[in-house]
Amino acid sequence: MTPGIGRAAARQLLATFGSPQAVFDASNAARQACLGQAIVADQEPPALPAALATLTTWLDGGAQRDWVALGDPRYPRALLQTADPPLLLYTQGDAGLLNNPCLAIVGSRNPTPQGAENARAFAEHLGRAGPTIVSGLALGIDGAAHTGALAAGAATIAVVGTGLDRVYPRANRELAHRIAERGVIVSEFNLGTEPLAANFPQRNRIIAGLSLGTLVVEAALESGSLITARQAVEAGREVFAIPGSIHSPQSRGCHALIKQGAKLVDDVRDVLEELRFAVPAVDSGPATDATASPDALLIAMGYEPVEMDQLQARTGWPTARLSARLLELELAGDVSRLPGGRYQRRART
Repeated sequence: MTPGIGRAAARQLLATFGSPQAVFDASNAARQACLGQAIVADQEPPALPAALATLTTWLDGGAQRDWVALGDPRYPRALLQTADPPLLLYTQGDAGLLNNPCLAIVGSRNPTPQGAENARAFAEHLGRAGPTIVSGLALGIDGAAHTGALAAGAATIAVVGTGLDRVYPRANRELAHRIAERGVIVSEFNLGTEPLAANFPQRNRIIAGLSLGTLVVEAALESGSLITARQAVEAGREVFAIPGSIHSPQSRGCHALIKQGAKLVDDVRDVLEELRFAVPAVDSGPATDATASPDALLIAMGYEPVEMDQLQARTGWPTARLSARLLELELAGDVSRLPGGRYQRRART
């Protein structure tokens, strides 16, 4: 909270003086000499007493609430191997999970139905196989990944861009409570921090830094998920991407990552083998077939989004029959209705 002292400057002060107390005990001249810049740090920040009071109240207000500072033996080892480890992490849940072998699953906040299903299914199968699933509690792919991990009975880590006394987005409030009970929610931001846009790219470096690798399920070319993937590369971690339709904007980011060297993934074994986890003998993860028995309309659809007139041209069916069968398949979960009057066949696990 000290003006003019960011994470890099704080780490430099700690490295020079050895401990927080030694930094405070040093003269301002010595601190300025360490940083090579003028600073005014002889007085505590005016908001510090209120922030400490808020923290104390929060810590006393529920089970498994804690904080872990840089230098604490419990601090996540994986983050220590990154260029910009947070100074302080607030945690709610089992903080010990932060030192588990982890895999990040990230992607679009507005995924296709198939993308959301892929995220859920991959997280479920991967969660059973060993890695702790890390994501950002956002709508879309993040929420699906957390849900899949919980469905497998596995732990999951949510790294958020707000203070832990805030839940964002509100639609994921119930999911956040489940994660706090069976996993851990973590943030580097002080309590009371609102969901500011600038916080989320910072949050993403923690998602990447905690993880052995990052799996991007769906992402547009300008997606924040590509920032996470780049940060994973900078931290020396693996990047995986699931391909999609060449016509889908939500797949272009994944295709760009694959062109740049990310590993193409269409089976959980692709991830487990790369990260050297044991591959289950039976559970091979998400499959590419949609139904146990072929359906003429599903065969005609393929797996890319398709419009009604295209289906009529392929099947020769009248509109009434086609609409009725599409509705049946939609209710059965085999087909999703997309914006613009399009339909898409859904793969099942």
